[in-house]
Amino acid sequence: MSTKGQVVIPKAMRKDLDIEDGDIFAVFGKADTIVLRRVSIPTEEEFEELMRWGREFARKKGITREDVQKAIDEVREERK
Repeated sequence: MSTKGQVVIPKAMRKDLDIEDGDIFAVFGKADTIVLRRVSIPTEEEFEELMRWGREFARKKGITREDVQKAIDEVREERK
C-alpha cells in the first residue's frame, strides 16, 4: 500500500480479470480481509427498472415518501 492508501493490482491479474483504467470498485472489509468488487453504473433502462421495482416494493409495504424522509433525517441526526 502506498502512503496515499493506494493498492496495486498486479498487471497479470488485471489482464486475467479484464480490469481497465477507470473501472469502479466497491470495497468491503472485515477483520483482516478486504474484498474489492467491480461495479458498473446501470444503464438508463436498468435504472428505470430498479426505480419501478422500488416504487412497487414500497407501495406493497405501505412505505411513504414521508417514511423515507424520516429515516434519512434520523440517520443524519445520529451522525452529527
